[in-house]
Amino acid sequence: MGTVYLKLTMTAVLWGGTIIAGRRIAGEVPPFTAAFLRFIWASFFLFGFLLSRGRLTSFPSHHWRAFAILGLTGIFAYNAFFFSGLKPIPARRASLIIASNPALIALFSAVLFKERLGAVRCAGIVLSVFGAVVVIPKGHPWILWHGGVGLGDIVILGCVASWAAHSLMGKRVMQAVSPEIAVAYSCLVGTLLLAIPASAEGVWSQLFSFSLSSWVGMFYLGFFGSFLGFRWYYEGIQAIGPARAGVFINLVPLSAVVMAVLFLGEQVEVSLIVGALAVCLGVTLTNRAEPVRGDP
Repeated sequence: MGTVYLKLTMTAVLWGGTIIAGRRIAGEVPPFTAAFLRFIWASFFLFGFLLSRGRLTSFPSHHWRAFAILGLTGIFAYNAFFFSGLKPIPARRASLIIASNPALIALFSAVLFKERLGAVRCAGIVLSVFGAVVVIPKGHPWILWHGGVGLGDIVILGCVASWAAHSLMGKRVMQAVSPEIAVAYSCLVGTLLLAIPASAEGVWSQLFSFSLSSWVGMFYLGFFGSFLGFRWYYEGIQAIGPARAGVFINLVPLSAVVMAVLFLGEQVEVSLIVGALAVCLGVTLTNRAEPVRGDP
């Protein structure tokens, strides 16, 4: 069991690193191009893994429609917002805005699937939203009403919305296929969708002009952030259940903030610390308040 906890902790660290890698890439590589190349790597490793396990198979048409929706929301839209938003705003701010994802998913699960929230989970959602409100305007929430929020902040909020939609749809898909299959085929669909705007950005003519640092970053995103991170995360879900495994996501913004300070030289603001504490506490309450049926 100790190995499972170690893998889940390392997954959170790897996912925190995706914010740092994305921030470095965003200054040189156009957003759709970066996302497309990331998922070329991810799809290569995911399908290599499935092939090695003999798990490639055909699916009925309604499964492909589900994979298309997953690819459109969680791969195409999320990464378009991710790379576009990371260019104008610091990595630490983006990581904490994205950290409100679990709370938003819980809220919409209650609305759409009639899942019971309870008082503690509601408190967690409020805390997460409060943390994002503190972080986005750098501790001056009143400027939200006076046009003080930057475009980058709004774009990163698009990440949250698209990932919430992806997760809610994924909940249904996982009832019919394994997580590894769903991730692999949604990545394939997302990669094909990303190829269109990436080609418009001139991806094929720019392949040899990107720096080694950008290529290393895209490999990191594809292999460590997508292939390895998702594999370890789903191993954790299988071993200890989704609620307990999901708690480790709380470490993602903290690892991203630490790495942003260490590797990008970003400054720590008081509003960032307050927002980090609120978001992490809120997400913890949202995930841990009630046991999920089927958890051990």
